[in-house]
Amino acid sequence: MKLVVKNRIYAGVCLFVAIIGMGPELRNNRQKPSKAARQTQVASNSHRESHPKHSHTTAQPSRMRVPIDWHKSSETVPYPDLATTKNFWVEVSLKKNRTYLYDGKKLLYTMYSTGGMYKKNPQTGKLESMTPTGTYYAQAERGDSFFNSSLNEGANYYVSWLDHGTYLFHSVPTVAGGAYNVKEADKLGKSTGSHGCIRLSIPDAQWMSTHLPVGTKIVIVN
Repeated sequence: MKLVVKNRIYAGVCLFVAIIGMGPELRNNRQKPSKAARQTQVASNSHRESHPKHSHTTAQPSRMRVPIDWHKSSETVPYPDLATTKNFWVEVSLKKNRTYLYDGKKLLYTMYSTGGMYKKNPQTGKLESMTPTGTYYAQAERGDSFFNSSLNEGANYYVSWLDHGTYLFHSVPTVAGGAYNVKEADKLGKSTGSHGCIRLSIPDAQWMSTHLPVGTKIVIVN
């Protein structure tokens, strides 16, 4: 046999042996990811474990009555028990049309309300509410009903907080004869509309007239 042929046979045998020897390694390389790939996979799995899928939780329903009904209480839960409060006070937000009952910093109850209409101050040119803002204190004057003949308007369940009967918490307004003024009552919790008093729903006003202690701090803000 010629030398050239022998060399070719020898080279072929060597190549065959080399392929057989590398076979398992090639298979392992196909089956196992590289070290870098494994590290990437581990990091990806770790990321998913540290950010689990958000689980749906049902939000607590609002206690405020929706839609607003001036015949009913503003919240669907009982009024607060003032015997258990240590630092009871009231805040009125004119622009938000809300009256808040607090025990210190803790909000106890929210009432839909309507404050004074905004009119332009001729001296400053700015719009100002007919309800004065500032800090006041609940007064002794209170009762079941009143009627202001000069305004042709009255209300039920009132309690004074300024000028001893001038500025009050009271129900949505009534007309002569005692019927409720539905057009004005429908503004409750939605817009301003009073001549300076704070209007409340009928039950809310009754609760305030009955339970608001004399001397309770009342803060009225825009």
